[in-house]
Amino acid sequence: MVRGVEGYIAIGSKQVEIGHKLSEDSMKFGVDETCTSSNALSKAALSYAKGRALIQNEHGILLKALGSQVSEPLKSMIVGARLEDARLLAKRYDKMRQEMEAQTIEVSKRQQKLREVPGNTENNLKLEAAESKLQELKSNMSALGKEAVAAMTEVEAQQQRLTLQLLLEMIEAERTYHQRMAAILEQLEGEMTSEFLRNEVSPRPVMKNCMPSPPSYEEDSGMYVSQNDGPAESMEYFLAEVMLSFQAETDAEINLSAGDYVVVRKVSSNGWAEGECKGKAGWFPYRNIQRRERVLASKITEVESLKASRGVDSRRAAEMPAPEAFEVENIRQELEDS
Repeated sequence: MVRGVEGYIAIGSKQVEIGHKLSEDSMKFGVDETCTSSNALSKAALSYAKGRALIQNEHGILLKALGSQVSEPLKSMIVGARLEDARLLAKRYDKMRQEMEAQTIEVSKRQQKLREVPGNTENNLKLEAAESKLQELKSNMSALGKEAVAAMTEVEAQQQRLTLQLLLEMIEAERTYHQRMAAILEQLEGEMTSEFLRNEVSPRPVMKNCMPSPPSYEEDSGMYVSQNDGPAESMEYFLAEVMLSFQAETDAEINLSAGDYVVVRKVSSNGWAEGECKGKAGWFPYRNIQRRERVLASKITEVESLKASRGVDSRRAAEMPAPEAFEVENIRQELEDS
């Protein structure tokens, strides 16, 4: 039991060290984290770091209690004076038993000599002395045996009572530790769940502070423009998958759902992208999508030429959003064919 408790304390001490390192790393992550949409992750990391530190402190208290209240008393009991006295009595009894066995052999030899030479007075006296000593050893050994048994029985009963008491104290210490740990985890879960729900109810609480408004929309040309964007001919169109849903807040923006595909026509330097999804065109955060395929914007020139050859007049083309839905469908069809 002593070896088991000491091993548990040694392993637990290493776990406490690792747990404190995890707490420090989580605290550093929470402090350094700069969320672009909300600070929910930062708050959750800080809460976890504090909770983890409290748990490791409680674990350390448990290990100290096991060392002082269980391991040390057990070791003291093993090398205690009463147990040592009982062991000395047992050793004396064992030595006396060996002497009695040797004296028994001596008596047998004297009896054999007396049978070989009957009436020899000297042999007879030596036999009587040997038998007397054997009887004395038997008497002493019997008394010592009773004393040793009584001492060992008393020590064993005392050890059993003390060991049971120490086991109960160990269980109480562990029960207290797990109760405190459960309370810490329950509070931590409540804080993180509350923060998560607040973040879900307001999915973009910091969007307007972290991200500028989308570029202006020019009604005359029907094109979205940005001060930092180049001409349309030098741009690349590409197909992207929506990784994070987006809820439009203005008429210039479009709604996106995770899993949708969008044809991206323009990416602004302020973090917004413009494109078409499900027949609607508008702006959305570029970080919400992930590029899948791309089509050079020069393809749009070919589509314009094709439309002109089919008699589509320039006035009608100017009235349609650019690139028109017809062009977008052709781009999507080319991507599907490729």
